[in-house]
Amino acid sequence: MKCRAANDILRSDFQMRFPLPASRFYHTPSAVSNRLTMGTIHITILPMQDYPYVVTISSEKGGVGKTTLATNLAIFLKALNEDLPVSIFSFDNHFTVDKMFEIKGQKLKGNVADLLLETPGSELLHTGQYGVNYIPSSTALTDLKHSIKMPMLLARLLALSQIPGILIIDTRPDLDALTENALYAADRVIIPVKDMASLENCRNIFELFDRRGLDKKSLALIPCLIDSRIKYEGMFRDQRTLLKSYAINRGYRCLDVHISKSPKVESLNTNPAGRVYPVLTHARGTDVHGQFFRLASLVTEEMEKTAEPRSLLFRQWLTAENGRKKEAFFARLTGLKPDCLFCKRPLLKEPTGTASYYFETSDGGASGFLEEECFFGFLLSSIYNLDNGFTADDPTWHILKDSTKESSFVFRPMENGNGAEVEFSQFDLKGSRQSKKHYKLREYEGGLLSRERSKLFTLMSETLAGFGESLRDGFLFVHPVNPQEPEAILLEENYRNFNRLKKHIGEQIGDREA
Repeated sequence: MKCRAANDILRSDFQMRFPLPASRFYHTPSAVSNRLTMGTIHITILPMQDYPYVVTISSEKGGVGKTTLATNLAIFLKALNEDLPVSIFSFDNHFTVDKMFEIKGQKLKGNVADLLLETPGSELLHTGQYGVNYIPSSTALTDLKHSIKMPMLLARLLALSQIPGILIIDTRPDLDALTENALYAADRVIIPVKDMASLENCRNIFELFDRRGLDKKSLALIPCLIDSRIKYEGMFRDQRTLLKSYAINRGYRCLDVHISKSPKVESLNTNPAGRVYPVLTHARGTDVHGQFFRLASLVTEEMEKTAEPRSLLFRQWLTAENGRKKEAFFARLTGLKPDCLFCKRPLLKEPTGTASYYFETSDGGASGFLEEECFFGFLLSSIYNLDNGFTADDPTWHILKDSTKESSFVFRPMENGNGAEVEFSQFDLKGSRQSKKHYKLREYEGGLLSRERSKLFTLMSETLAGFGESLRDGFLFVHPVNPQEPEAILLEENYRNFNRLKKHIGEQIGDREA
């Protein structure tokens, strides 16, 4: 009811007081018409979207009217078009958004902190006053923001949110991780300025976009809380003209609208009732009322001209990126040696849950999995020399086996003038070396009656074989994996961490391939 009443107010009031040029658009339900004409106002219908057009309101300076701008813009946008979904949430902790839009007795089903914790945005939307949807604010953001490391986290979440229409984001008065995320996710960033101090602070947002290589065309200033009673002599007649001139001189774009300072509007936020009232219904007849209408019309026009909002473009990029990751994963998977190097058991074609170690050479020329008992038995016999009289009933056996699951191993072929040898190193899973030892590299071990092929030679020749009988420069890196999902190490993030560890270890041992 409040949404329809607000729309009726706009129809009757603004048709008489603020006639629009023919290029402006006004929206009505599609059940009436796809395009109607009311005097000088043309009515068109926008299709519903699953990817929001995002408007971020941001300024490092407090007290410039960010939240008043965000909340009232949302209400005017909804009043302009009842069929256009309009949503809002705030990263600030004053809960003004909640006071403006919450419906008494409404059961809450999550808040903006849950959005950052991967809950789909559409599941967090609450139907609010004046037909505007909102996501409740949260007191947990101060602690949560310290865990946010990626500046594009919010862009990804909104691309997957299925929030339709327009989404307005109110930010805190600083450039913290949450504000940066809101800036990067926005199709339009509106920066309110009310004085020279807030204008100077704009520089930080523009410099941030420069550092990140983002298009600054999405940034626009709006003179806000302008006292129309203040007049100047000379070419700068008033505060609005002065601020706009200084902004243009700095290369900043300004919107062709401003918001005036109004005692009437200020009383809507601070009153004995403790309520927050909108300009639309409680400040009719003021200049601010008409200014918000013009601002909402401008934002609507910009949205109409945006064929692909950033959330859609980011979703397309995510889809392409996921496809690339899948291709890279399968490329790594198909490049694996299919059998265990020691027992020749087919670990890929017949998963047995015993592939407990992944190996890869420093140059990426060979990779695959090793069967758990085979590799542990190799370590016992060829590295630790503990195979004689050593049984699985011995507690030391279990200690050693558990230790190998918490370690990475490096085998590096070397020449010392007396023949080939292998430098063996054991590292913990953070890349700190625990031990190092050198072993002669011989093809066969034992005497005439017990002669057998060396497992160490098998390991090195199967992975680092070069021209003729030589071995390639580099090293073999062996790392424990989950035997139930050994191929998970080849997934993008896991494989990136694996390579980071391999590179770190390679730098320690002085390998050129690292």
